[in-house]
Amino acid sequence: MTNPNTPILVGAGLTVQKERDPAKAKSPVDLLADAAQSAFADTGTADVAQAVDTVASIRFITDSPEARDFPFGIYLNPARTVANLLGLSASHMMLAATGGNSPQMMINELAERIANGAVETALLVGGEGFASVTRALAQGVDLAHWNDRTEEAAEIIGVEKPGVLPIEHKHGLFFPVNSYPIFENALRAHLGRDMATHMEKVGQLMTPFTEIAANHPQSWFPTRRSAEELVTVSDDNRLVGYPYPKYLNSVIRIDQAAAVVMTSVGKAREMGIDESRWVYLNGCAEANDIWYLSQRPELHRSPAMKGMAETALDMAGWTISDIDYFDLYSCFPVAVEVACREMGIAEDDPRPFTVTGGLPYFGGAGNAYTLMSVATMMDKLRANPGKRGMCTGNGWFLTKHSLGLYSTQAPEGDWAREPVSVLQGKIDAMPTLDLDEAPTGAGRIETYTVAHVGGKPPQGILIGRMLETDKRFVAHMTANGDHVARLMQEDGIGMTGTLAPDDDGFNIFTPDA
Repeated sequence: MTNPNTPILVGAGLTVQKERDPAKAKSPVDLLADAAQSAFADTGTADVAQAVDTVASIRFITDSPEARDFPFGIYLNPARTVANLLGLSASHMMLAATGGNSPQMMINELAERIANGAVETALLVGGEGFASVTRALAQGVDLAHWNDRTEEAAEIIGVEKPGVLPIEHKHGLFFPVNSYPIFENALRAHLGRDMATHMEKVGQLMTPFTEIAANHPQSWFPTRRSAEELVTVSDDNRLVGYPYPKYLNSVIRIDQAAAVVMTSVGKAREMGIDESRWVYLNGCAEANDIWYLSQRPELHRSPAMKGMAETALDMAGWTISDIDYFDLYSCFPVAVEVACREMGIAEDDPRPFTVTGGLPYFGGAGNAYTLMSVATMMDKLRANPGKRGMCTGNGWFLTKHSLGLYSTQAPEGDWAREPVSVLQGKIDAMPTLDLDEAPTGAGRIETYTVAHVGGKPPQGILIGRMLETDKRFVAHMTANGDHVARLMQEDGIGMTGTLAPDDDGFNIFTPDA
């Protein structure tokens, strides 16, 4: 018989708002509350809400350093705000650290606390109202009531620190639309592909995502697109960060929310929740790669993804071939490509890599997307008892990772996960590259992108090695001549040149003649 302390997910809720008038739109926390009410109803039992003793939440985008000066949309403890809106008597509030890994990380944490008896029933909420927030700012609509700066502090779960070094930030690597194309070009170089061949493969990879998004009722962009349409630059599909046009980028200006209810087998029986609603977390893991991307020896790899998959599959007693449904975090195509390579999944595997449609098409709800994939996965597994699913999360710049394995079948034995410190200790012991923050002399480009920002000339952003010391450098391509354009007309990887600082402290790379 299944241990009564075994953690389970018993309710899931999803909501989307497409109201274009911000004065009529629901606030971000109202969206969370709507998703929570749907999750309570999904359990099929009326008493679940009042049994909740813990409410956990995912951070809004407006809690990021770049958005904390917004006049509204600031919620310092969203879990408490939602608990108050719903009239919950829960006493403990939790808040996840920044990152798209955080929903699955929080599920793993709550599951462990439920198994240990520290939590009985938990509500986890996450989402964004960023489309309405930014629309209101653009239209001058005052939504001052969309704030709750409660003095009560939630318990913070996860690592909360800057995602980049100051020198990386200065050169534009803080923006995902710049850093992920750099990973894409690094992977392309590793595979030995020319750009045309590689982008054809990228288009083929992402087309099925659009097809699934087109059929999801909460999708933000329910539009099927061909592989050619995804990768071809056009007026509607402008370049963002070379080689990615717009259709290959996650979109954060959305209004979506999700919620899940978690409890134990014993508590679910006590509350009368039918077993047809139960979904088990059979395996889980999380890990951080070498934190700063310029210090990673290989920019096409993720040791954390590889180790995390091995750890979770071992916990469940499964293999990667046992998985029926995936939702691989898909903020940009390279996140999917790297996950496949590290986990031993062929990129042409017939199993779909998403149940929602992914972040560029279903919707990239800031830090909260993976909660939506878990909620969707729960519905899929309940409709197909005995099947197995995997959801992954990714935060910062292929930096923070989380993974959950789900099914309607109970795990064998007592539920226990390996301490996070075991895998993390192995990754932390890996060698890092030395970074030359003020490089002068000869260097070689390892990988790059060309950033396209409206109203500004294209900007080449480079990562490479110094020829004499082999130290890593971060730099901009010189704006003189046609060198930035050359990065899109020919393969810039392997290009040599000279580095020197300019008067503003930027590292500037001038290619050899």
